[in-house]
Amino acid sequence: MYFKTISWFAIACALALGQPAGDSKPASTNVMGAQYPRVHPDLRATFQLKAPEAKQVQVRLGKTYDMLRADDGVWSVTIPPQAPGFHYYSLVVDGVAVNDPGSETFYGTSRQSSAIEIPEKNADYYEIQAVPQGEVRQFRYYSKVTGAWRRAFVYTPPGYDANQKLRYPVLYLQHGGGEDERGWTVQGRADIILDNLIAHKQAVPMLIVMDKGYAVMAGERPYVRAPGEPFDMRRLSSLPAFEKVVINDLIPAIDARYRTLPDRDHRAMAGLSMGGGQTFEIVLHNLDKFAYVGGFSGVPGGNGGPVINTKTDFDGVLADAQAFNKRMKLVWIGTGTAEPAPMYKGMQGFREAIASAGIRHIYIESEGTSHEWLTWRRALHDFAPRLFKEAK
Repeated sequence: MYFKTISWFAIACALALGQPAGDSKPASTNVMGAQYPRVHPDLRATFQLKAPEAKQVQVRLGKTYDMLRADDGVWSVTIPPQAPGFHYYSLVVDGVAVNDPGSETFYGTSRQSSAIEIPEKNADYYEIQAVPQGEVRQFRYYSKVTGAWRRAFVYTPPGYDANQKLRYPVLYLQHGGGEDERGWTVQGRADIILDNLIAHKQAVPMLIVMDKGYAVMAGERPYVRAPGEPFDMRRLSSLPAFEKVVINDLIPAIDARYRTLPDRDHRAMAGLSMGGGQTFEIVLHNLDKFAYVGGFSGVPGGNGGPVINTKTDFDGVLADAQAFNKRMKLVWIGTGTAEPAPMYKGMQGFREAIASAGIRHIYIESEGTSHEWLTWRRALHDFAPRLFKEAK
């Protein structure tokens, strides 16, 4: 969704920091010291904002909820129980969507957005545990394709610096539309998920490379999506340019800087939503570079787009299922059961197409989750242990 951004947020809005009664707790996504938003044990959430001059204040989190004004100018509302996981939201002050000063901001929905983490019961796989910790490193490289410097983030597993002779397989992991290379560690907690999997010997130590999924060929102007224009993943990401960046710039730069196992058998790619579509497009056009592929709520053509032709698309690499299955070690697709209908339908169309063609694959559903980060955390948690088995 798209929210209008404003620069005049000096409308006397301030946090109400008084400790409320009850057994609710400040959300883990709050800025330091902020008492609101708060999460209740039954997963209701309470929001509060001091805006004495405002005429109307609302919370927009999926639905829009009206807040009530107290005599001191503090607006508040408690909304019904929310699905566990990470959710973007906005406050709407007199019709204008703004960020909540009580929340950290996260790059999503194509802007810095407020968000709230609703705890998932009995799920600690994306929480920091007392296990060896890896690192997330910022990696800058020059792209000849775009004629500009680019930034990626690289997860190195625990012990990476201890043994200078040890080499690692690599997972290239892409964010979705409206997000960027920060998403998988900030919102997705990919590094924590891998730390825990590796510590419990459920996944092999690996590098994860997270790059920005947008690129423009040197000398070209970037595509700007017009208001109301249908989503076009190939144009938004400039997919042909991004594919060239990955193949010609990013992979060689990573192999030169980090201790990788630089062959297709030790290289995987996965992505969520737009990044899942990008992933399949890139991998199926470059089978000499990848042996594993994963789409998390994302498939070729974009969610809800045309169903692929397995006989002719991607230069016919899917036409001979026996040869493809022998070459690819893993094809993984997954989605949330509560995804918007066009997205869920798009995933099913792709799944049915490759199943009918005899393409061996794994299909996983995330129960009760929509097009959101809990779906994709669960996807990574299932996908990563299936990679690079020969490295164990």
